[in-house]
Amino acid sequence: QVQLAESGGGSVQALGSLRLSCTASTPFYVTPCMGWFRQGPGNEREGVALIDGTGHTSYADSVQGRFMISRDNDKKVLYLQMNSLYPEDTGMYYCAADRSSRCYSGSWSIQGLGAGSAPPDFWGQGTQVTVSS
Repeated sequence: QVQLAESGGGSVQALGSLRLSCTASTPFYVTPCMGWFRQGPGNEREGVALIDGTGHTSYADSVQGRFMISRDNDKKVLYLQMNSLYPEDTGMYYCAADRSSRCYSGSWSIQGLGAGSAPPDFWGQGTQVTVSS
């Protein structure tokens, strides 16, 4: 069982920045696919930023150019740098990890995880991000 622990959430004014962290209990080679998802008030959970086993990254259109996903393999920490935050970025942010073959097939992407695809294998408990106008 892989455990994921998020941190770094909080309240910030619009156009501010936050950096989320997700510490994994196992090395990243165990779960080569990692990513950040979020669920805003009244919305379904959606993919925000993903990184696969090859290091390829994928972003939701709404955060492209503002958010950046990265990971420190030695520390087993996944990051999400969020800049120019908008009130619509408010929500619970979840770290997720996957160990399936899609980690190297190109399927671990925002588009690849569309309706009908299997959810990630592991989830963190989430960290709240609130952006005020």
